[in-house]
Amino acid sequence: MADRIVSPFGARSTAGEVVAGHDLSGRTAVVTGAATGIGVETARALAQAGAQVVIAARKPDLAAEAIADIEAAAGPGSTSFAMLDLSSLASVRAFAEAWGARPLNLLINNAGVMACPLTYTQDGLEMQIGTNHFGHFLLSTLLAGSLVAGAQASGVASRLVSLSSIGHRRSGVNFEDPHFRHRPYDKWEAYGQTKTANSLFAVGFDARFKDRGVRANAVMPGGIMTPLQRHLPIEEQVALGWIGEDGKPRDGFKTPEQGAATSVWAAVGPELDGVGGLYLEDCRQAAPWTKDRPWAGVMPHALDPEAAERLWGLSEATVAG
Repeated sequence: MADRIVSPFGARSTAGEVVAGHDLSGRTAVVTGAATGIGVETARALAQAGAQVVIAARKPDLAAEAIADIEAAAGPGSTSFAMLDLSSLASVRAFAEAWGARPLNLLINNAGVMACPLTYTQDGLEMQIGTNHFGHFLLSTLLAGSLVAGAQASGVASRLVSLSSIGHRRSGVNFEDPHFRHRPYDKWEAYGQTKTANSLFAVGFDARFKDRGVRANAVMPGGIMTPLQRHLPIEEQVALGWIGEDGKPRDGFKTPEQGAATSVWAAVGPELDGVGGLYLEDCRQAAPWTKDRPWAGVMPHALDPEAAERLWGLSEATVAG
């Protein structure tokens, strides 16, 4: 892939460095799960570049702290909060109804849950895929008209950013039993299929909306210590090699500011004008996964257009029910 898309930035670039020089005045962005972790840094970078940023999250208290912190640098009124619980389809619909027909320029599907015990959402969906994929699928399709309107109003293509992960290598989407109703639950396999789904969703969304002024790409942010690890005991993180015996993250982990960089590049990078359906990492288009570099790259099943179409059909049926 010698012709893959790259940027001047890399694995250690920060979101602030990526957004420097961009003027997002007059643009509106929604960042899900932006009350903590890399979501805060994504929201901060976009707000400092002039965007009106909406933190869509389920914890108002944490969101209030994030907004106060962001507005200390970006200015008052740059950031606001809207309630969104992605594990509830009713909450997603309420968010979209409250949004109405307002134009939207950037939708960053950042929120997620990882490796939790087997639980089900109030809609009967396995918690990880219910939150990470189906909640975002419904949100994105309900806001698609606003993204189209944002492109028309600004004259600049709107962008959707779907956060995937190297975890996609653990599993494709199990279309026969995505909710582990008839097979043993494995928290990492469950997480892996959601991250594959996040990538396939970008492929499917881009195919449907690229001719209407909206492009979509998937992002692998990298390894970052955030509240995403809330379900993993320290002992398990040590066993995985994520944390050393001294309690410090292993070499290769990013800071939250670095972890947000590829999301921000996917949102504003000029190298991605007119481009969609890709899997991005370290501020560039990912190379194919290889055994020699197991923590980087993208597997074919995460970009398979036939699987993307099958997932879209499953998703429509799921959120309709």
